[in-house]
Amino acid sequence: MKLPKKKLPKIFLCPACGEESINIRIIKGMNVAEVGCGKCGIRANIPITPADQSIDAYCKFTDSFHTGNLVRE
Repeated sequence: MKLPKKKLPKIFLCPACGEESINIRIIKGMNVAEVGCGKCGIRANIPITPADQSIDAYCKFTDSFHTGNLVRE
């Protein structure tokens, strides 16, 4: 019996409005991820390393939000 592989989510929970509406777009050449909420409009460019995935960018985004270091664009 094969077990299905678990996949990382593509849409994440917004720390500002609580909706599941955070989209992440990774720009490979610039080592940055564009993180934005489709509901409340909060957005940020998060610096990442080439090995980071969207979940890593989301974690950095929420850490920045909760520490108050998030610069709204």
